[in-house]
Amino acid sequence: MANSPVQSVPAQDSGSGTVSLRKRRIAPKYLAAGAVVVALLGILFASLTNQQELPDGLLQANGRIEGDQVTVSSKFAGRIARLTSREGSTVHRGEVIAALDDAQTVERVAQMNAGVAEAVGALAQARTRIGHAAFAATATDASIRAAYTALEILQSENAIHLREAEAGLERARAALSRAESVETQALRDYERYKRLSEQGDVEVRRSEQAELALDAAKSDVTAAKSQLIQAEQQLAGAKLGPQRVLAKQDEIHALEARRTMDGANIDQVQAALAQAQATVRHAEAGHREVESTHADLTITAPMDGVVMTRTTEEGEVVSPGSPLLTLVDLDRLYLRVFVPEAQIGMLRLGLPAMIYTDAFPDKPFPATVRYISSRAEFTPREVQTPEERVKLVYAVKLYLDANPDHRLTPGLPADAVIRWKEGAPWTRPQW
Repeated sequence: MANSPVQSVPAQDSGSGTVSLRKRRIAPKYLAAGAVVVALLGILFASLTNQQELPDGLLQANGRIEGDQVTVSSKFAGRIARLTSREGSTVHRGEVIAALDDAQTVERVAQMNAGVAEAVGALAQARTRIGHAAFAATATDASIRAAYTALEILQSENAIHLREAEAGLERARAALSRAESVETQALRDYERYKRLSEQGDVEVRRSEQAELALDAAKSDVTAAKSQLIQAEQQLAGAKLGPQRVLAKQDEIHALEARRTMDGANIDQVQAALAQAQATVRHAEAGHREVESTHADLTITAPMDGVVMTRTTEEGEVVSPGSPLLTLVDLDRLYLRVFVPEAQIGMLRLGLPAMIYTDAFPDKPFPATVRYISSRAEFTPREVQTPEERVKLVYAVKLYLDANPDHRLTPGLPADAVIRWKEGAPWTRPQW
């Protein structure tokens, strides 16, 4: 091994204390290690050289792909009765993904249904009562109007009836007087003709005719007396006109009192109707609340997406707001990168970008700058070197224009090239 490198090292003579030089061979393993270091330094130098060779108008950055996440939780406490999705499952908006035990709410819904039915029945009865009360009040008003009309007619007829009754009484008295006079004369004629007939001075027929005339006169007197009694009764009835007026007025007062009672009854029935309506509204509101609570026990997906995390299992009891699942929309992914303060002025919203991943090295994904932080921060800790972490950077979100076949998923590391100058040729990141 004549070509082996050698190294001179000092040697000390133990006997005389003098120092002399001697040669030591370097082991081959150290030579290999040195070669590796030199190679790594070369690669690093080449990387830095290539990075500097990125065309003007392009800016590169790296980060991890993220997505707009939605945490699904329950509005109410309860026991998880069913979970239909696991991590990695694809769900669609409105799809049932979890359900809490609803036995108690089902019972409450039944109770509220019964309460609503009872309240609606009471409302129907109140409406029927107010209909009857309104009909009675209308009938009473009609009776009052008819009574006032009858009173006016009665007051007008009283004087007429009184005069007619008085005149009728006078006629009846005169007729009785005439009939009595005729009877007196018929009696005289009968007695005279009877006496002359007995003496044979006149025919018996003349005595019989006088007797018949006397009987007719007596009948006329009887009839005149009867008419006189009727005339007296009619006069007495006519004299009762003021009393009939008073009676009709009393009837009107009674009807008006009834109308007042009907009005009070209507007020009571209307108050009962208003209370029944309020009871129905309260019962229906309670029913809607319970129905809403029952519906909220069935939890549906708020969007299309993929289940990223599942933090609970069936049978567990959760509190309100406890997270159950975390969803992410794979069609709304973005790459969060951090741009140094010195370069942030090159960027603006709407700039195009290309995202490169190790999983798909030959397939860049177009993206667009949709968010630029307005506040600088220190580089996050996941950046490789401490020197880089102390730099001020701005967070930038590059939203993917599309995610074909949902190939990209949150958490995937990726590099990005942002074109801030129009016409700059696209180039892969140079690290």
